[in-house]
Formats: sequence, structure tokens, C-alpha cells
Amino acid sequence: MALEKGPLLLLALGLGLAGAQKALEEVPVQPDFDAQKVEGRWLTLQLAASHANLVSPGDPLRLALHSIQTRDGGDVDFVLFWKGEGVCKEANITVHPTQLQGQYQGSWSPTVEGGSVHVRFVSTDYSNLILYVRFEDDEITSLWVLLARRMQEDPKWVGRYLEYVEKFHLQKAAVFNIDGPCPPPRA
Repeated sequence: MALEKGPLLLLALGLGLAGAQKALEEVPVQPDFDAQKVEGRWLTLQLAASHANLVSPGDPLRLALHSIQTRDGGDVDFVLFWKGEGVCKEANITVHPTQLQGQYQGSWSPTVEGGSVHVRFVSTDYSNLILYVRFEDDEITSLWVLLARRMQEDPKWVGRYLEYVEKFHLQKAAVFNIDGPCPPPRA
């Protein structure tokens, strides 16, 4: 019986991976993207994910993108903050340019072997930004984020973003922003 299920599991896994790759190929990239123009502070206006358990309102741990920086050589750094019950940590994720302009790749965790991250700058006018982030480890997780330099939502950009949320069947999430470094731990 187990031998009979083996090929079916491989077929299902193969179809799942093919579907995930197709989804990545369907994600557009900003033409003539200039990474240096996205440097600086960003605020999250909208957030959605491919898995509902990642966006649960009951989850006390929140991830906030604080800023984006570029490095010589074209690498891009994302400064993030994790905040939750008694926890506040800063994390930096560095991604490297790929062959496609506006697309980057790297590791999302030095402790998780095989954990990779793909980032696509989907659309931007450099005051607003739609960002696609795909995490891969044992499973594939997609995040879509609408960012802006100010907390004021532009209806045009919200509309574009919501089209992607619908097209890729994403779960909307609560938005979280943090102003700066975590406070020092209490003694």
C-alpha cells in the first residue's frame, strides 16, 4: 500500500512545486527599477500572505519592515523588527540581485538550511511600493506588502495592491509599524 502511494505523493509534490513556480513567474517586476531610489524609511499600509496562520490576529508576534538600504555591488538590505509579548528584536535580511532587474534572492535565516527568500519590487513610484516576498523552506510562503513613505493611503496604489491580493488568493493581515530600534531590555 505504501509503495502505491509513493508515486502519487511525488506527483502531488511535483504539481505543487510547478504551481508555485508558475505563481513566481506571474509576479511582475517594476520596469527600469532603481534600488537606490527605494532606500530609506517605509511604512506598511497593507499586508497579505498565502497562509492564513501567518496573519492570525491572535498571534502576538509581529514583523515590521522598517527601512530598505542598498550596498555597493547591488545588494539590498531590509531592516525588520520582530515584536511580541516581551520580545523586540531587530533583523536584517540581505538579498542579492538576480539576472532580472528588480528581482533579488538570498537566505532568510542563517540557522535554517535551505531557507531562501525571493524578493520582487512589483511596482513603485518611489513614494509607494508594492513588494512581493517569497520564503522557501519546507513550504513556500508568499507575502505581498503595500508600503509608502507616509501613512496616507493613495487609492490608486491600494487598488493595484488589492488586485494582486485577489489574483493570488491571499489572506489580508493586520498592519504593524515600529518607529525605531527596540528599547533596551529591562533590568
